[in-house]
Amino acid sequence: MDCSSEWKSLFPATAVFNSPLLLSGPSSRQTLGPLVFNPKPQTLTHLFSSQSLLPHSLSPPPHLSLPKFLLTSSIPPSTSSSVSSLVGHHAAHQNDAASHLLHNRLSFLQQPNSKSVIVFFPTGVNSEQVGFLVLLLDGSDFSFDVQVDKKGGVFREKTGFEYRINNISVNPMVESGFGSTNWACNSNSSAIVGYLMASTLYSVHWFAVTVKEIGLNWDSPSLVCLGSKVFKSCSVVCACWSPHMPEESVVLLESGSLFLFDLESCLKSVAPSARFRGTRLRVSWDDESGTSGSQKWLGCEFSWHPRILIVARSDAVFLVDLRLDECVVSCLAKVEMLSMYSSVKNERFLCFMIAGSDGFHFALASHSLLLLCDVRKPMMPVLQWAHGLDKPCYIDVFRLFELRSNSRNETFQWASESGFCIILGSFWNCEFNLFCYGPALPAPRGNIASEISEFSKTIYAWELPTDLLLSGCECRCGSCLIREEILKDDLPEWIDWQQKKEIVLGFGILNKGLSAQLAEPDEFGSFTLIRLMSSGNLELQRYCASWDSVKKLKEFHREFLQFEDNFLFTKEDGEYRFPRRFKYLNFDNLSAYLNGNLTKVLDSKIINHRKGPQEKETFSTEAHEILCEKLKACGFGRLRSSPAVAVAFDDISLPASIHEVALRRLWAGLPIELLQLAYSNYPEFLEVLVDQKKVALEFLVVPDLPQLPPFFLRKPSRRSNKWSQKVQRDDALVGPVLPLPVLLALHEYRNGYSDLEGMDGFSLEKEFSLRCDEVKQVASELAVPDSGCELRDDGAVSLANDREETWGSSEKPKPFCLYTPVAFKYSTMDYTMCNTFSDKNFDILIFKVHEKKHVPPGKMETGGPELFDDLCSTQLRFDAWVKNTGQNELKAYNILKRQWSKWQDGFSLYQEFCSLTKVQKQST
Repeated sequence: MDCSSEWKSLFPATAVFNSPLLLSGPSSRQTLGPLVFNPKPQTLTHLFSSQSLLPHSLSPPPHLSLPKFLLTSSIPPSTSSSVSSLVGHHAAHQNDAASHLLHNRLSFLQQPNSKSVIVFFPTGVNSEQVGFLVLLLDGSDFSFDVQVDKKGGVFREKTGFEYRINNISVNPMVESGFGSTNWACNSNSSAIVGYLMASTLYSVHWFAVTVKEIGLNWDSPSLVCLGSKVFKSCSVVCACWSPHMPEESVVLLESGSLFLFDLESCLKSVAPSARFRGTRLRVSWDDESGTSGSQKWLGCEFSWHPRILIVARSDAVFLVDLRLDECVVSCLAKVEMLSMYSSVKNERFLCFMIAGSDGFHFALASHSLLLLCDVRKPMMPVLQWAHGLDKPCYIDVFRLFELRSNSRNETFQWASESGFCIILGSFWNCEFNLFCYGPALPAPRGNIASEISEFSKTIYAWELPTDLLLSGCECRCGSCLIREEILKDDLPEWIDWQQKKEIVLGFGILNKGLSAQLAEPDEFGSFTLIRLMSSGNLELQRYCASWDSVKKLKEFHREFLQFEDNFLFTKEDGEYRFPRRFKYLNFDNLSAYLNGNLTKVLDSKIINHRKGPQEKETFSTEAHEILCEKLKACGFGRLRSSPAVAVAFDDISLPASIHEVALRRLWAGLPIELLQLAYSNYPEFLEVLVDQKKVALEFLVVPDLPQLPPFFLRKPSRRSNKWSQKVQRDDALVGPVLPLPVLLALHEYRNGYSDLEGMDGFSLEKEFSLRCDEVKQVASELAVPDSGCELRDDGAVSLANDREETWGSSEKPKPFCLYTPVAFKYSTMDYTMCNTFSDKNFDILIFKVHEKKHVPPGKMETGGPELFDDLCSTQLRFDAWVKNTGQNELKAYNILKRQWSKWQDGFSLYQEFCSLTKVQKQST
């Protein structure tokens, strides 16, 4: 059996029982020491608060994806499914909420030979500026003093562009390079302490961090722009500093292009803020895995040599060797390596980072695994973990002695100096884990195992991964965890819990020198963490090394845990200048209808209304007589001979769905007494109180043209909330003021049905479904369907006894056509691919085919509205007076008609429509 480290590394820690590369247990603890880091609540210190620390440019991301939003909206299901199948994937990717918080929003720069640290972060209305604060250690009380600008706010430096900064990275100067520069300030005492790089979506900006010496102290730092580069053709993925040459950096674009930039020329330039050009590295990505549109570049880092890079992509990691004239690209890792313990079909690399200072190792995280790789061992991970995190996007590597500094116990010094820690997690999900690793345990001196261990380079996982509570103020007991999950489920579907809970947006760990001066030594060591919270607070807290994680923090345990609004999505700077007014509307009927209990709510209202004082009737008899005449013109009346379904079909002119015709059928079935309640005039309306003033509500005017539903195409009102001499009080009929579901419920109540009696005889949903079945049954007999229309259902009701005449006889041509639009057909055909469904009530359209009337030659010379009958396959109706045309108008009409006919002949979808529905084309 192969017992080599390569064989052992195939078994990830926490994924297999008794992993061969896992050091755990009592014997290992005696050498490794405690590897769990718990926050110390009593050390929580508030440093600074400001909305300038928050991502102002972030708008609340929609929790519902586009497909889910469309399916939950009032859009017909077939339409929403077809639209979501076309643009849903792209829109969901663009609106992914977690993508806004991929990077750490804080970057630290330690000033040489000083007790201060500079904290950098994006700020501004669009996060387009570089903001920073100076934390100065006060030796008297072991705390930080926060230095701010003269106005009490954060220091700011503009980039010269309005692009939102995605990431800020710093490169400190070593003490040997800590020198002066003449162009930064007027005095020669100004010195560069480091470099800063701010990258946006399409640009990168370079700054020099300078300080000026005043006496024995240093003045507040300042940023000097060295140059900027805008990439117009492609977006920026990553920009990294070189650990070998402080003035060099590399930028990776979304296309895979690499650019090398050297700041040395800018430092010598008279005008350092001018834009400068980088050197494009000639790299060819003709790898075996290919490059498809689903692959995404992740980032790049410098390896062990100044001209060797490691570039990561979602499916592979490459080593780019630029030492020779011709670039050499080799593959270090592929996603297929993970096939043994994960599904390669859905597996992708998500983030990576250089591990250690030697430049040989790098950490790589996928959806399910965390890998430690070595550039000297391509295609073979050195160590693996199953991390169990949800889409981790942040990864960083620390030496163990940085986390276990300031220790009173020197027993575990070897482990602290030899071990490493990987922090992996996501800011959006508020989950971070700590993975510790290092060499094998040292053997006793003098034996063979000790001599072999000196040559062995096998790397082991030290204990199982542990949670790292960056927020430091959460109780992790079972009761609090369950209560938090319940609160998340109780939130509305369109609200993310991250908008209600305080989360960490960025953090940084102080070096052991500053951390040791802030507190007394701990038994096993500790580290000091500074974090930025979504409430705008900059906090400091210490974490101490422990043997076991603390499951319950008494200081933060809440008996009644609740989510509160935080300031993750902030408004613009400054006070709100406009008065805040809130208008409350009563939507109890709408809420009852959506919940399926409208009849019950109306029953209770009617009963309460009978018990209360009766109001005086203000209905106008004259107005209702006019309304009755208009309703009779639509086919309504107490003694109407034509059936309701016939009335609904007679009114079809423009294409209408089955659902729309069913609504017309329901309108036609209502008695005229209820229709009179649905329409009224303005003097009859009771005014409502809005902003301490009584105003009348606005409705649409009832037209003179008969139509179903009653007065569907209406005109806007000529009045407004304020009457004037120009706009007099209007007594025109308006409406409907009551929606159809309310009228149907009142109709059933009028017939003696009461929902309070506990009967199941009436349901609005059943009523709509029944009327749709009736319409489909009649339409299957009266209309010519296309090849994609199938109306006959098993539950359809025969209406043979409901009609007095037979329209669909075989001798006569059918007067209607059924047609399914192309978009609806695609939604039905692609059911298995896009997981959509088809609804015949909305997908299939029905319209009346008007008869071609012969126009006498004399009539053609002064034609009226009948001239337009040849332009459309449907019947056109005009709600306006049309003047007869003259010779000039008729000539122009004939020209337009020929152009229209030519367009129809060249439009394939129209030709398909005519062939499927057997509609006669218009003649020229």
